[in-house]
Amino acid sequence: MSRHSGTVALVTGAGHGIGRAIALQLAREGAAVTVAEINEDWGRETVELLKAAGARTHFVKADITNFAEVEAAFADATAALGPISLLVNNAAFTDAGNLADIALDGWHKEIDVNLNGTYHCIRAILPLMRAQGGGAIVNISSVNATRYFGNPSYSAAKAGIISLTQSVASEFGRDGIRCNAVCPGSVRTDNITWTTRQQKDPQVFQKLARWYPLGRVAEPEDIANAVAFLGSDQAGYITGAVLPVDGGLLAGMNVMIDEFILESRND
Repeated sequence: MSRHSGTVALVTGAGHGIGRAIALQLAREGAAVTVAEINEDWGRETVELLKAAGARTHFVKADITNFAEVEAAFADATAALGPISLLVNNAAFTDAGNLADIALDGWHKEIDVNLNGTYHCIRAILPLMRAQGGGAIVNISSVNATRYFGNPSYSAAKAGIISLTQSVASEFGRDGIRCNAVCPGSVRTDNITWTTRQQKDPQVFQKLARWYPLGRVAEPEDIANAVAFLGSDQAGYITGAVLPVDGGLLAGMNVMIDEFILESRND
């Protein structure tokens, strides 16, 4: 029996990148998957890939910053595939600004999409999961939530997701609801931020790789595998956890050690 053969999942931002990889991984493991995406073309592309993989699937268009749209989308998904037993809050946005230059509306947008959007989805799913006796929620946070790597508004929102994850785990564990967070490092995706950086510097991922103890940046599938585990019964006694999927980035600064500390010892 596949690990997710009884799972009915909803993945936000599943139209490309990490979200699409998560949806495909869950489908490969037997889940029925609703693709929630603000970009209808991207979302329907993912649905076609899921259908080709033999999965039961459904598409809902939703702006997660609008709670009414989220509630309607979740009702639609439940009617199409059955009660949602796994919610993956993946949808995100960043403008890669800094505190000195970011516009006020830019700050608000990043908080609204990344943190408020995640909250809206959790707020919508909790009554449904409580009524059905439980479920699992996996939130996609970031290493930016735990250290300063730039993108301060994005980082603040992702830090808020960790706190929100712990709140849900603590308050709703007795309802059979588990809530965990995954913190990716750099991931090789086709989102606008990385596309823009690659246009400026085609070697950006190779340069980043030297900072990671495992010697590479993540692929979307690396994050998808972690999500599939945390959303499964194999993680049935794990809740409130924050799992770095970062190639060892948060474990230590190899480049600093190699280029400064060891060098200074040899002087």
